[in-house]
Amino acid sequence: MGKYGAVARVLADLGFGPFYEPAPAPAEWIALAHDRAYVDQVLSADVPAKVAREIGFPMTDSVALRARTASAGTTLTARLALEHGIACNTAGGSHHARREQGAGFCVFNDVAVAIRVLQADRAIGRALVFDCDVHQGDGTAWIFERDPAVSTVSIHGEHNYPVRKAPSTLDVPLPDGTEDEAYLAVLDETLEAALAMPADIVFYNAGVDPHRDDRLGRLALTDRGLAERDRRVIAAVQRRGLPFVGVLGGGYMTDVETLARRHAILHLMAREAMGVST
Repeated sequence: MGKYGAVARVLADLGFGPFYEPAPAPAEWIALAHDRAYVDQVLSADVPAKVAREIGFPMTDSVALRARTASAGTTLTARLALEHGIACNTAGGSHHARREQGAGFCVFNDVAVAIRVLQADRAIGRALVFDCDVHQGDGTAWIFERDPAVSTVSIHGEHNYPVRKAPSTLDVPLPDGTEDEAYLAVLDETLEAALAMPADIVFYNAGVDPHRDDRLGRLALTDRGLAERDRRVIAAVQRRGLPFVGVLGGGYMTDVETLARRHAILHLMAREAMGVST
């Protein structure tokens, strides 16, 4: 998607850089979170037509490479967060991908892959996924449904995709048209509950599709509301003394430049929290 390159350009203009560039994730990493048969189908660009329809686009070598790179990027971001306290990816947040297949424009669940890789390396034991994309993080919830070491929390639009919601550890559905003040009040309550859950690291999906101008969002947050959301999430995680991993999540606009600047809010709030000046 063109937005990822645009996000990198916007961040460079804002004084971020240099960027870490991961090698694509090997199949062995991805298979820690996904069925190996599905992983092999993606890597050979030979996904069944029904699955490709659920993903939302045909599988090609370039799509497979992008999915592998996003998974590696989130894994690298998590390692950097363990080292520095806060780190953010310039992609990631493919939370509709389930263990057995992709869905909803998501091929591999990069957050799930990162958690499984870090667990396999004994870098972490427990993880919290805090998802503020407007669409419920159903794939992540399904992957970790029976894993007590991973807690999944989702604040999402009640009447938005997916129609069939998954059972997260904590789900917070919001009515259409929810605005900044009401959203932030719910956010504060949810953060308190979520951060009482045991975790060694927090993964945050900072989807900007709750914005009032998003064509798929149905909520009504402003840029200021998104910034305050991200600021509060990061601050709450910092108060717990936990590593913070930010991923972009969803955002849907034809104006890619505006969308990229909206996604950059996450990185600006992270830089502010670290006390780094430009």
